[in-house]
Parts: sequence; C-alpha cells; structure tokens
Amino acid sequence: MEHTYPITGPDGLTRPPWAATDPLLRDYYDTEWGMPIRDEAGMFERLALEGFQVGLSWRLILTKREALRRAFHGFDPDTVAGMEVEHLLDDASVIRNRRKLAAAVTNAQATVALREEGTDLAEFIWSYQPAETPAPRTVEEVPTRSPESEQLAKDLKSRGFTFVGPVTMYALMESVGIVDTNLVGTWRRGASGVWV
Repeated sequence: MEHTYPITGPDGLTRPPWAATDPLLRDYYDTEWGMPIRDEAGMFERLALEGFQVGLSWRLILTKREALRRAFHGFDPDTVAGMEVEHLLDDASVIRNRRKLAAAVTNAQATVALREEGTDLAEFIWSYQPAETPAPRTVEEVPTRSPESEQLAKDLKSRGFTFVGPVTMYALMESVGIVDTNLVGTWRRGASGVWV
C-alpha cells in the first residue's frame, strides 16, 4: 500500500512520501523544493526543467540537471534564445526529446521578449500568486492545478511559451514557493517564509 501521509525518517524529520526514501529526492526536498526563486535565470531554469519533466519522473530530471545546465549554458535566457538544438539530440547526458529541447529555446526567446512588457519571467510568474495556499494533510489533498495556474498557462502560451500547461505550471508554482503544498506536519511546511 502506497503511503499518502507524511513519513518520519530515521533523522527524525517528517517528509512527504515522494521525498521520504530516495536520497536524491530527499536532498532536493530538504534544500530546494518550495523555496522562493525570484530571479529570471533561476525561474527560467525551473520552467525549462518542468517542461523536460512532462511524462518523466522528477528523479530522472534531477539526475540530468547538471548536464542540462551545461548544455543550456546555465539556463541563461539570452544565450539559450540563440541556440540550435540539433547537436543535443546525440548527447545521452540530456533529455533527447526534440520537442522539449526546442521548447527550452522557444521559452528563452519568449522570456527575453517578456522584458519588452516591462517585467521579467520571475516577476511575471509570481504575479499569479493566489491569496491563499492549500494546507494538504495527505498526498490526495495536494492540488494538481488551480485557477491561477490555468490563467498563468494561458497567459504564457499567448506570449509564445510552450510546454506550459496548467498542471505543469502548478508544479512550477509549488517548486518555486508561490504555493506551499508541503503536507501539514512535514518539517518544510512554511519554511519558504512566503506563507507564514
């Protein structure tokens, strides 16, 4: 039977089931997930990684993250916007999906264009922060989308972004601290300082 409630580990810290046993996922949860990212390059990296994750496991993305950072020049939007991706299709260290690789370039171009609206990607995405955050006690209570993630997806798509559906955007909002879906009782609940 799959756990749906928080799990207390040997270190005495309580985590959600997805972060309770695997060391890579546990470290990501303990140090990064749900912590605010407010700079453009950091937000672009997370947006790109969420796009690469579609249909795959987050663990796989984490194992390939350093290679993706190298391939995409530290996820610098200005550099990525001018990239070609053909050479990456032969690189086993990255996610070799042509559509996902091209989406990273397209989204970098859209990120650069967003500046013409007088904002940057991080500011734009944070503007969809809801008035309240969920307080899930079980995995089943964690939302997979929200009115804000649906509107964010729509508004990003209208600006040329791709691989930005409402479920993917909700996952992004969780990962960068815009919403706090840490299960009630986990040691990271409220750790971002955004939802105190």
